[in-house]
Amino acid sequence: MDKLTLVTPVEGWVAPLDEAPDPVFAERMLGDGVLIDPVGSSLYAPCAGEILSIHEAKHAVTLRCEGGAEILMHVGIDTVRLRGEGFETHARAGQRVAVGDRLISFDLDVLARKAKSLVTPVLVTNGDAFPIMERIEGKSALVGDMLMRLRGMATGAIAKTSANGPEVTRTLIMPLAHGLHARPVARIAECARGFKSDLTIFAFSRKSSARSPVGLLALGLAGGDEMTIAGRGEDASAAVEALAELIASGMGEGVVSAAMPAQSVVVSGPRLLRGLTAAPGMAIGRVVPLLRDEVRNDEESRGFEAERDALSAAAAQVRARIEERARTAPEALRDVMRAHLAFLDDPELIAAAHRRLANGVSASAAWRAAIGGFVEALRASGNRRLAERVDDLLDIERQVLRALAGADEEFIALPKDAIVVADAILPSQLLRLDRARVAGLCMARGGATSHVAILASAMGLPALVAMGEGVLAVPNGATSILDADAGTLDILPAAAALERARMSLARREERRMAARAAADEECRMADGARIEVFANLGAVADAAAAVENGAEGCGLLRTEFLFIDRDSPPDEDEQARTYQAIASALGGRPLIVRTLDVGGDKTAPYLPIPAEENPALGLRGVRVSLWRPQLLRAQLRAILRVKPLGQCKIMVPMIADVGELRAVRAMLEECKAALGVDAGIELGVMIETPAAAATADLIAAEADFLSIGTNDLTQYALAMDRGNVELAARIDALHPAILRLIAQTAEGAQTRGRWLGVCGGLAGDLLAAPILIGLGVTELSAIHTLIPEIKALVRRLTLQSCEALAREALKQNSAEAVRALARRFQETLP
Repeated sequence: MDKLTLVTPVEGWVAPLDEAPDPVFAERMLGDGVLIDPVGSSLYAPCAGEILSIHEAKHAVTLRCEGGAEILMHVGIDTVRLRGEGFETHARAGQRVAVGDRLISFDLDVLARKAKSLVTPVLVTNGDAFPIMERIEGKSALVGDMLMRLRGMATGAIAKTSANGPEVTRTLIMPLAHGLHARPVARIAECARGFKSDLTIFAFSRKSSARSPVGLLALGLAGGDEMTIAGRGEDASAAVEALAELIASGMGEGVVSAAMPAQSVVVSGPRLLRGLTAAPGMAIGRVVPLLRDEVRNDEESRGFEAERDALSAAAAQVRARIEERARTAPEALRDVMRAHLAFLDDPELIAAAHRRLANGVSASAAWRAAIGGFVEALRASGNRRLAERVDDLLDIERQVLRALAGADEEFIALPKDAIVVADAILPSQLLRLDRARVAGLCMARGGATSHVAILASAMGLPALVAMGEGVLAVPNGATSILDADAGTLDILPAAAALERARMSLARREERRMAARAAADEECRMADGARIEVFANLGAVADAAAAVENGAEGCGLLRTEFLFIDRDSPPDEDEQARTYQAIASALGGRPLIVRTLDVGGDKTAPYLPIPAEENPALGLRGVRVSLWRPQLLRAQLRAILRVKPLGQCKIMVPMIADVGELRAVRAMLEECKAALGVDAGIELGVMIETPAAAATADLIAAEADFLSIGTNDLTQYALAMDRGNVELAARIDALHPAILRLIAQTAEGAQTRGRWLGVCGGLAGDLLAAPILIGLGVTELSAIHTLIPEIKALVRRLTLQSCEALAREALKQNSAEAVRALARRFQETLP
């Protein structure tokens, strides 16, 4: 082909390439061409050909024209940092297109606000073989107007490289936050051209010459991906080393993780680490430390008004970003975002910052000091739930400081199947992780009720918290097995252990798919025995998700979501509307409403509980309700107003003796009389204290049902705080002592003909379910995402085999022994 005409791919002003605000383009490191300052919002094919690649950030496309010319079109400068925001693709790699076919559309408003520049380079990347003979510049052009004419050459001008000598290779982890895009591929190609050897980069099942920018772009390497540099020739060793050093340097793009050899990992500490399960599941992957991209703020004050305005503008920017995300986020994520918005608007926090501004400090220093004061107060409170909100405050601190510095949102690059390890992961960081790449989470600190734990569960990510400092010493790149169900991280496991884990994951996935397909069916054991599988709910939106996952009812509605994080309690009408909405979403299925459970690690500002030396043993649960009976009366009346009458059952938390239950029942009868309710309303008890378990027969004589809260029962019985990092790995509800308390509770319930459920964390533990059933539990209530798997497991069981397993479990001398027994049992299931 002698000549090739390229037409204008996007309407706009055509300018010389020298005017590009980036030397990679202006100095023609990627090839010769023109710039277009777009006024249109779509990019079209400038000629017929094949799409070689579309960058994962959707901002750049490479097209090979018929005849072999390769054209790179790059919408905007630095738009890779938008990670696809504002872009939509209309073609895919490998697709053949005709001239004028739409390839990419983009939102000019988004690009104008967030990109360095809108100018769009259109380049011929193999210009040695296809030099530009004619081009238009300094004028407006419409889509389809002639843009450039190229001349084809019989042979390329690129010298043939020497391929003599042995091959030299080096395997790296791509450290660039945004992977390979225009700037870094230009630098790599330029470096490679300085050597005589043949240099190739391999990734996944693809390869490219290191001298070909287009080929490198087509590899689609993202931050954290594994890549191999191979060289063959007289200077191969020096060439491979130079390329590796260049890539490891970050090339000014920002390094998220070190470009370390993929397999050279040495572990000096323990190979098996333990933690507290924050979200269940299992994963095999490579450990990746989460390194924070630090920003530098101006510490010089420009005066009170200027700094106050800067702080207000930064907070407004963060607020707008959170509100934008909240509009499309799932309910669990919206709850976290609402909490962050509340911190941003907290008048005391703002006032504290303004006081420091008045003392002559900068906006960034004032914000850090104000946040720091609140953080110290929360940590000193001795209240675990309040302490878990520290990470939310630190998250808001970081977001505002980045906005003050004019920094882009922090980008977190990960390899595929990354097990992310950190001291603590901030909620906003977790939301920016690529779910397709992250396999699980491990944190040195944190609690099972933190916002990150809630988000991990909502995202289906296995997660461990409270693992201690040892997890931070795990080397980057260490292959590991994360078993959140067992609370362990197995570092550099043996090949046999890896194979067993892979087989376990494959079986889990098969079972998960089959379980989802049968989730709506009634849950019965293989011998016909009925076991109810309910969901624990903590918001209105959870009810619909629970039904979708096959929940047969709600075994625990945590009503605290209505009472905390606000300045006054919800009135009876608000509660009644909320309970009715949940009951309606359940479609007539049973709804067990737990009365207000605050105190201890859950506080409400309008309930000034007196200072206690040990809050976990003080005013909490039913004791708070009896201490402030007007709150309990309003809640009981609201529950009684739900239609149809009787769908709601009432459950009282933290009962320690029959007297507390009698006081609540008396109040319930008063409310029924006041509302003219004659029907019987079931009133049950949550067994969370050893005292309640030991007197279960006495409580069951006056309660309509019993449900065991294994989380608190475990920490009380073992005298171990769930929030204590040093003890977290030892707190296991399958400890024989806990199983014996459950057995005693079951015996007490059976003597009075009452049904027994479990609504604590143990109900969602698949290893525990057969043991619980064997002990006499007939209802399991867990997070809704686990319901299909629980029902599928129960259908494989027989009551006789579960009872035999339970008897053996009670004889074991440790939780580890019980878990080993349970695993062996499940391996024998059909």
